[in-house]
Amino acid sequence: MIYLDNAATSWPKPPEVAQAMTDFLACAGGNPGRSGHALSIAAGRLVYETREAVAELFNAPDPLRVIFTQNATQAINLALKGILRRGSRVVTTSVEHNAVMRPLRALEREGVQVTIVSCDREGFLSLAGMEHAVQPGTSLVTVTHANNVTGTILPVAQVARMAHRAGALLLVDAAQTAGAVPIDVQDMGIDLLAFTGHKSLYGPPGTGGLVIGDRVDVSALDPLMRGGTGSRSEFEEQPEDLPDKFESGTPNGPGIAGLGAGISFVRSRGIAAIRAHEIQLAGRLIAGLQEIPGVRVYGPEDPVRRTATVSFTVEGFRVSDVGLRLDEGFGILARVGLHCAPAVHRAIGTFPEGTVRLAPGAFTTPEEIEAVLVAIRTIAQP
Repeated sequence: MIYLDNAATSWPKPPEVAQAMTDFLACAGGNPGRSGHALSIAAGRLVYETREAVAELFNAPDPLRVIFTQNATQAINLALKGILRRGSRVVTTSVEHNAVMRPLRALEREGVQVTIVSCDREGFLSLAGMEHAVQPGTSLVTVTHANNVTGTILPVAQVARMAHRAGALLLVDAAQTAGAVPIDVQDMGIDLLAFTGHKSLYGPPGTGGLVIGDRVDVSALDPLMRGGTGSRSEFEEQPEDLPDKFESGTPNGPGIAGLGAGISFVRSRGIAAIRAHEIQLAGRLIAGLQEIPGVRVYGPEDPVRRTATVSFTVEGFRVSDVGLRLDEGFGILARVGLHCAPAVHRAIGTFPEGTVRLAPGAFTTPEEIEAVLVAIRTIAQP
């Protein structure tokens, strides 16, 4: 079996991820922050250590401003719904995932003004269009760091400067890049960073978070939900202390421990080394696919300008049929269709059919890429 669906979730996970989750349940199974006994303290220590690891990985100013969520989608919803009100203006791009577009469309029905800046057929953002759209009075700019169809990497730091000149905050969806592409929230000017744990951070599903930068006034940011936090229990109002304000209910302790182990794996490998490996794989995929008659590859030709995700179609074949033949005939696991990102497919001209998406990861080998190219050449033969 050749697994090329890492843009959906990474597999395999490093063995230390499962071990960390098991150890949490066996040795630190208390409810973190809810009691003063040994197991609760041990659980709380592991959660805080992971919070520190996230802050260090992204160069966040304060570990207490790392808010744990179930995934990037929940983190995005927390940011969008916590900041935007009736009459607010938000600017985004035409290559956003439904994790961004669906809450924005719901907020639009509630009186939020949504402006969408077009990207070209390779997924690149029009900087002139963004400059024109981000005017004073804009509350928030939200962009994906790299979309999940073409993998095109957007110029986050340049967008941040535009946003800040207009007095707006910048929210970045890093679901596809956290752990695979270097991210420095302070150097890049990111105010809110939404990340997921189960992709290139190699943690388990059910983990993710929102990193909140110094420019964000957390007193004006509404929590997505309210409830027990283990703190300020004498009050029936939500506490303002961080991270408690945004983390109601018992946290996913085993998952957070696994996330911490995943981050340790990424840091031991080195993001630069992982990035170089994935650039090599993507470059070979793109070059090899372009040599196959009838195959069309989407996104930038230069692998440095994208993540390792590569989408393609085969003339005369439905993408679902290609995916099925890859799976059943060659043991190659890919994803086909619209990838929860219809906006991207409209931008690159593949809506409503979608594409076949190949997404290598840190454990993918060059030999596997060669086997995939042989399989696609076989399928595409007339």
